[in-house]
Amino acid sequence: MTDDLTLSHGPALKNRFVLAPLTNLQSHPDGRLSDAEFNWLTKRAAGGFGLTMTCAATVQHAGIGFSGQLGIYHDDHLDGLTRLAAAINAHGSHSVVQLHHAGMRSPVALTGRAPQCPSDDAETGAKAMSADEVRQSIDAFVAAARRADRAGFAGVELHAAHGYLLCEFLSPAINRREDAYGGPLEQRSRILFELIDGVRAACRSGFSLGVRLSPERFGMEIGEVRSVAQQLLRDTRLDYLDLSLWDCFKEPEDPAFKGRSLLAWFTDLERTTVRLGAAGKIMTGADVARALAAGLDFVVVGRAGILHHDFPRRVAANPDFEPTPLPVSPEYLAAEGLSPTFVTYMRNWKGFVTEVATPQPV
Repeated sequence: MTDDLTLSHGPALKNRFVLAPLTNLQSHPDGRLSDAEFNWLTKRAAGGFGLTMTCAATVQHAGIGFSGQLGIYHDDHLDGLTRLAAAINAHGSHSVVQLHHAGMRSPVALTGRAPQCPSDDAETGAKAMSADEVRQSIDAFVAAARRADRAGFAGVELHAAHGYLLCEFLSPAINRREDAYGGPLEQRSRILFELIDGVRAACRSGFSLGVRLSPERFGMEIGEVRSVAQQLLRDTRLDYLDLSLWDCFKEPEDPAFKGRSLLAWFTDLERTTVRLGAAGKIMTGADVARALAAGLDFVVVGRAGILHHDFPRRVAANPDFEPTPLPVSPEYLAAEGLSPTFVTYMRNWKGFVTEVATPQPV
């Protein structure tokens, strides 16, 4: 877990620990990087993560998903992004921006318009995108990748999970288009592979590129996600596939895929040079070892990285390391680099934050 992990493009990861792209609401209202966001991320880079990834950064104003979201849709964002990339890189961590469009999950209050979606969605009020709007979003993702490259980041990740825009195109339940971007899986996944083409053409050759997928919820079908994952794992233009599983070790919800872990349905796929990682309840040193032994090349750490900015170093020093018990106090989280805004957001995670003081990190 502490050995280097080489990628086809860009610098190697110094270890197998990746910081998950965590929503935190800390950026300025116009998408510019805040000091709070800078401090949160650079503290994790300093804490030993081999790859430090931003929260989901919106590629279009129309695709904003939550207040305080980091933006990468305008050159006004470049100063903060450049400062962040330089600081993460200085700690020897592979710096990545996750590129995101919230699709039908974009609040009208933040965007000033009806949400965009592959097809009309009555529940959210989202409107089907025209062919021109699809092209505009593709161009926006590519322009954002180019902006991340200009800012000095080592790479980007395409967020195609969690029911956001790219995931919506993949979902047979959400995407009912009848043009080149709808219908069979090959056409529903077209936008993702066109983005891979576009990013590779727009950015330098030594720029890493990853994709995040989630195989459950939001109308996703495990068999289809396996097919897309297999295609990605054979695509040498890509550097890594990041699976968001919510729980790496559970069985799938779909009865047709019971009998083995959700993770096992992906670790058995054929790989070329594309690395495979996953997130989902990897909290302890034992969890890290178990996930890597199951066939992952790297682990994606969320909650444990919130609790311990130096989680990679702690696990390297003690393979049996377990994080501090939950709940923790706001003071504890502040000492771990979370702003008051981030701490307030963490109260949405049941049982994570308490008002009762707990020991400070050592």
